[in-house]
Amino acid sequence: MGALDGKVALITGAGSGIGRATAERFAQEGASVFCVDIDTVGGEETAATVSGIFSRADTGDSDEVDAVFAECESKLGGVDIAFLNAGIAIGVANMTELSNELYTKIMRVNVDGVFYGARAAIRAMQRRGGGAIVATSSLAGLIPFQLDPVYDLTKHAVVGFIRSIAPTLVPLGITANTVNPGMTDTKIMTDETKALFEKVAFPLMPASQIADAVLSIVTTGRTGECWVCQPGRDAEPYHFHEVPGPRIKGASGRRPPGQEIGEWAMGSDG
Repeated sequence: MGALDGKVALITGAGSGIGRATAERFAQEGASVFCVDIDTVGGEETAATVSGIFSRADTGDSDEVDAVFAECESKLGGVDIAFLNAGIAIGVANMTELSNELYTKIMRVNVDGVFYGARAAIRAMQRRGGGAIVATSSLAGLIPFQLDPVYDLTKHAVVGFIRSIAPTLVPLGITANTVNPGMTDTKIMTDETKALFEKVAFPLMPASQIADAVLSIVTTGRTGECWVCQPGRDAEPYHFHEVPGPRIKGASGRRPPGQEIGEWAMGSDG
């Protein structure tokens, strides 16, 4: 028996790279796979490879995202796993040269798409009785990335969003995590960038390595974590340091009403 027998997985950005590799990995583990991509040719190829279903959608459009989740529920009976993987990079380091149009484009795909996908997934998983959400962030969601600061911005947003919603989803039986790959051999990287890495003998990870990590994430039952993937290492959750807490005269150790608010405001010092 596969680890995902009987499960239904919806994958955005399934037409190539990490999305395609994960669709293949999930199918090997017994999942029924619903492939979503704006690239019809690539999406149909992936669906054919995994005996799945393809539906074209712009993940930056909320109506289209809602429609593909509804179609997945209608055709496959529900949604157990949502891998919100669609993303782009723009490769603009100089902010004075970044147009409004290009800025809006990357925000729609990388940030809006994750929000719309998570919202639709939560609604579908509530009807299913639980599930697992994984969003593709990046190592750039944890560290600075000077070559593409807006890409870095979007991936930090994904980390903050997923970590923030994870505790609220626990009562619903839904987990929410991110996968944070380092440099991976996908079409998001230009030929020039790949050549640069080859020149300095820096290994690019195959997309299959990230797919293995995503499988681990959805089967652990853990939530609110950001799993780092690096060449030559097993995927592992990133360990965030707590922020220093306030030191308020006469109020040491007292938390505001509500555990969640207290943990957010007080940090580690009390």
